[in-house]
Amino acid sequence: MKPSPEDAQDLLLGSYHELGLDPLLHDFRFVEDDWEGPTLGAWASAGKSGAMAWRWASSPTSSRSAASRSRCRASMMTYGLERLAMYVQDVDNVYDLDFNGAGVTYGDVFLRAEREYSAFNFEHADPALLTRHFADAEQECAALLEQRLALPAYDQCIKASHLFNLLDARGVISVTERASYIARAHPGEGLLRSLGCRR
Repeated sequence: MKPSPEDAQDLLLGSYHELGLDPLLHDFRFVEDDWEGPTLGAWASAGKSGAMAWRWASSPTSSRSAASRSRCRASMMTYGLERLAMYVQDVDNVYDLDFNGAGVTYGDVFLRAEREYSAFNFEHADPALLTRHFADAEQECAALLEQRLALPAYDQCIKASHLFNLLDARGVISVTERASYIARAHPGEGLLRSLGCRR
């Protein structure tokens, strides 16, 4: 939400009430939670609200972008649906959640993908291939920006960001290369101009 409402935390707590959670029975806290998405040009300092020490939702109190510094504070409310489901179903392991009421668990649906993508991301993704794909996405983004096709260019930014994360997971981006990759994955002003944004 932009601008951030003055009562953002009250709105979040009110949404918990609507979900059937009682602040008199559950431990709701707002604590500092800093995060970053450097290839997207986004950082935030957030208040994290937890119930029974779980991260159920986050409500950032400010955000900034490398491409466009915002003078307007933003808030967002995101919910950890799996955490809420664990509470509702009274289970301690997310993979034990009842997925469909017919004997299928969350683990039956998602555990194999979690294992396989983790193995791919951290062990098997080909760094040379990822590097080529990153360069392709960067080149395509620049070409699309020249044509003022902002939304397809944005898709290429997202691809480059994902490829950066895979390269980072494989440990092939050095400390000195990191800033260069981030700048390359985030065309900044050109994308904003194509989207019709003004500083």
